[in-house]
Amino acid sequence: MAKSRSPLVPLGVTAAVVALAFVLNPSPDRHRLKIKEQIAERSAIARVLPLGSLAAFASNYHTLGVASYTKVGERVLSVGFMGYVHVLNP
Repeated sequence: MAKSRSPLVPLGVTAAVVALAFVLNPSPDRHRLKIKEQIAERSAIARVLPLGSLAAFASNYHTLGVASYTKVGERVLSVGFMGYVHVLNP
């Protein structure tokens, strides 16, 4: 005889993943740090001049609860989810 799984198990797992996503949502400082690092890695001039700091300072942080992003003007500069931040072509 096969055991039937409770429908609450998948619901509990989903709730735990969503709660974890809220907790691990990257902060504005984490976005700014990643932007500085990526700009410094991509350009020797940016490494010497504080271009990464300037771009990070000018960015506006937005959160969606479980994910976040930064924008400079109308351009999305970075996106973050579950503790990971990805910088889009700075």
